[in-house]
Amino acid sequence: MNKSITNKNFYLGLCFLALLTALAKYISTLQIIENLRFSFLIVSILIGMIFTNVFNLKISSKFESSFSFATKTLLRTAIVFYGFRLTFTQIQDVGLQAIIVAIIVVFSTFILGYFIGVKILKLDKEITILTSAGSAICGAAAVLATEAVLKNKAYKSSIAVSTVVLFGTVAMFIYPYLYSIEFIDFLPKSMAMYIGGTLHEVAHVVGAANSISNEIIAKDAVIVKMIRVMLIAPFLIILMFFLAKTATSKEKTKITIPWFAIFFILVALFNSFNFIDATIVDKINSIDTFCLAMAMMALGINTDFKSFFKVGLKPIVLASILFIWLSVGGYFIINFVIRF
Repeated sequence: MNKSITNKNFYLGLCFLALLTALAKYISTLQIIENLRFSFLIVSILIGMIFTNVFNLKISSKFESSFSFATKTLLRTAIVFYGFRLTFTQIQDVGLQAIIVAIIVVFSTFILGYFIGVKILKLDKEITILTSAGSAICGAAAVLATEAVLKNKAYKSSIAVSTVVLFGTVAMFIYPYLYSIEFIDFLPKSMAMYIGGTLHEVAHVVGAANSISNEIIAKDAVIVKMIRVMLIAPFLIILMFFLAKTATSKEKTKITIPWFAIFFILVALFNSFNFIDATIVDKINSIDTFCLAMAMMALGINTDFKSFFKVGLKPIVLASILFIWLSVGGYFIINFVIRF
């Protein structure tokens, strides 16, 4: 194939992705979507899946290089710059208890999910890892980051993201209600840890926290959530070693450090010194979110609904178990840490 034609298709594909992502951005600002707390990233993957499966517009082969770039290079770069959402000062503000809660929740959820998915449900290993990571850390962003390590097929990531949307949205409505009727009897700071430590997406945390009219909960819940986000880096490094150790003779055993995860922490560290003006950081975060959404759009376009049906209900079963663990187990984890 002529190289100039290939390059033309590559840039056309990126422009196409950008236009569809801009449409997703607009749709995510509609009142009905905002009320559902569907984030820009979630809307992007849904539109991508609808575009391919409902309208049956098969264009991925023509723009394959563009979509590959979006789900690999662009994705890794966006995850690095995701570090501009964090500062180590924020972590210091919520205290050691919140850090301990985040660490216990993330790793206990993933270990439980992996054991149940692989050992009990006999679910596909990659779907299990993606679903468990999405529930344990930060929803769609964690699924994307984990996909960058696994290099799995697109439909597997889409399945994992779908479970995040379903159970994260349910929890976002249930938590404030249970708190309002005093079924959850936490003080504000503990409730903030509970929301930030156990809800799936950042958008879900914001939605649930702001439904409760308490400034401490609204502020600290997001910070606790961002601590979980920061745990992406050590999680991916540990995951890489784990995959290498448990690989079969037919699989690759070479350990490749996910350097984008290391750079993610370095960016967060850099951001902690406030070298860059806050308005510029906001713009960086806006561009970064758009790049992540483009990766989600490409992921959705590459997803075939037929692959969902082949997997069956097992991912939903796994995600529901993790949802119960986060809701019930998270409650006892926070009680234990506070009393300890």
